[in-house]
Amino acid sequence: MKVLELLDELDEIIDVAGSVPLVRKVMVDPNEITEIVKEIRLELPDEIQQAQWIKNERDRILDEAKAEYERIISEAQEKAEKLVEQDEITVKAKARADEIMRVAKENSQVMKMSILDYTDGMLYNLQEKVDQMYATYFTDMYDDLQNTFEKINNNIASSRNEVKEQIYKAQSNGEE
Repeated sequence: MKVLELLDELDEIIDVAGSVPLVRKVMVDPNEITEIVKEIRLELPDEIQQAQWIKNERDRILDEAKAEYERIISEAQEKAEKLVEQDEITVKAKARADEIMRVAKENSQVMKMSILDYTDGMLYNLQEKVDQMYATYFTDMYDDLQNTFEKINNNIASSRNEVKEQIYKAQSNGEE
């Protein structure tokens, strides 16, 4: 998958990037990173398009099953009407029509359950893939971003404390 290759490329850029001493930060080319992020965004819609295709395919299969069900019912009704017209076999015709209706409903139900099960399986697999992608990439990215902001806030707080100490010392020296 192209997205995974692009993420590997980001990892490689970070691995080979020069580091800033004492700060544990690396320097990377923002244009290069931005370009890779753009490519990732272009690749992600494929997963979304696949989900749309699965939904459309499910709808198509359900429509076909419904049409088949209606055709079978229609045929069964036509056969039943023809049999009723033949006076001497009316009783047998009614029984046969009922049997055809029962079989048609059973077949329709089996087809419907199979289609729904297949669709559910496809959606489940897609959901797992999306969950894996989220767990693998977005959680790590969020944690890294959160750690970065915490470090920045800690550095700012430390710098402010140093400034406050300098102010206090300056005021103490001015009073003497």
